[in-house]
Amino acid sequence: MAAEAKIKVLFLCTANAARSQMAAGIVRHDFGDRVATWSAGTDPKGVSRLAVMVLDEIGIDISGETSDHLDRYRDMDFDYVITLCDDANERCPVFFGGVNRLHMGFPDPPHSNDPTPENLQRFREVRDAIREGMQEFFRRMLA
Repeated sequence: MAAEAKIKVLFLCTANAARSQMAAGIVRHDFGDRVATWSAGTDPKGVSRLAVMVLDEIGIDISGETSDHLDRYRDMDFDYVITLCDDANERCPVFFGGVNRLHMGFPDPPHSNDPTPENLQRFREVRDAIREGMQEFFRRMLA
């Protein structure tokens, strides 16, 4: 019997610096046997060092993630495009028509790579909110 195809998900956030990489890494870690993930942004800024650090704390390695413009994925087909910030939700292009498009907004972590206790705590809060939201959604969707 052939293996069942994985569900393809693109996480979209404006800067493609933290939330989208965290979501992609979390879903790949928790549901990677059934879900393939990508992340992109409408105005990518590079992967946040703090996002890498706080995911590493829970055993998820996103150090190889990239910060890509959504045009890179223009010709790919996705089962789901999930926007993680209001700006990306408003700017999500129509070429993703035909897929399930969802908005799951999460707070914007600090725009800083300075690992102060306050910045790390804010990133942890965003990480935990994303994980909770993704686990709830994908458990229900994959049931």
